[in-house]
Amino acid sequence: MKAFVVEKYGKDGARVAEVAEPTVGGRDVLVKVSATSINPLDKMVRNGEFKQLLKYKTPFVLGHDVAGVVTQVGSAVRGFSVGDEVYARPRDLRIGGFAEFIAIDQDDVAPKPASLTLQEAAAVPLVALAAWQVLVDRAHVKPGQKVLIHAGAGGLGSTVIQLAKHLGATVATTARADSEKLVRSLGADVVVDYTKEDFSKVLSGYDLVLDSVGGANLEKSLTVLKPGGLAISVVGPPDAGFAKQLGAPSFMGAVMNILSRKVRKQAKSLGVRYEFFFMQANGSQLRKLGALYDSGKLRPVIDRTFPFGQTLEAMAYVEQGRTKAGKVVVAMVPDNG
Repeated sequence: MKAFVVEKYGKDGARVAEVAEPTVGGRDVLVKVSATSINPLDKMVRNGEFKQLLKYKTPFVLGHDVAGVVTQVGSAVRGFSVGDEVYARPRDLRIGGFAEFIAIDQDDVAPKPASLTLQEAAAVPLVALAAWQVLVDRAHVKPGQKVLIHAGAGGLGSTVIQLAKHLGATVATTARADSEKLVRSLGADVVVDYTKEDFSKVLSGYDLVLDSVGGANLEKSLTVLKPGGLAISVVGPPDAGFAKQLGAPSFMGAVMNILSRKVRKQAKSLGVRYEFFFMQANGSQLRKLGALYDSGKLRPVIDRTFPFGQTLEAMAYVEQGRTKAGKVVVAMVPDNG
């Protein structure tokens, strides 16, 4: 089958290749991929940014999102049948959405939301799971709380805004002026044009900040939190919790804590908290999220769609910052539904 594989870590390490179809284990469903989507995590894994913790053996197939049709089920699989339309974010070390077929553990798979096409569904899994795990599992967002979401027009930001609003939060976001109409339509109550205003000068008293920019943006984010508030970053620096989540040796936790020592010290001095976030595959959460898409509480935001043969061009498009809003989808076939 055709796939886009990482032969060596680095910007030029991915290429198209003919590889064997995946072996289907007892707990696996084999999915004929209809569409996938591009995530910043694809670039990070390709470049080897987590190679000390996520030990992929090259060559490996890239791609963290999948929507498609089940073509085979393992002997222990329950609840899925050949012909089912599904979507998933396969677990770490078993990614591979940039391919014609992928075998996925049944616990990571969910039925595709009925209201979405396969291409729309491909834009959902990673960002929706991240939104749920940040807002519900990690921050326990309650009605009336104030949440700041950076880069609200992006694939992650546009999803988190919608879910935060559904949970009853007052939502602020940073976005360019030409994205204000979009982010307000998604539920943002306050929009700060980061090209003209410093959000840290106009916002205060927030319970949660979700940072996807890092650096100085993260440091300024700490200052808009109320005492006891929480800043979560998806771009780092990582902390010991990340190493523990991936089952790394204890010394790696100490290394992660050194990397995040500066920002954690700043947070402590301000009476707030900092945590790094790295999402996890979870099929049962995708079922809950699917119901929110089907009820109209959430909707995918898609910038543009590339054909499968242009997967590397799609990655470059995202890396170059050309995305105006939402996700970039890669489709195997034209979407008729």
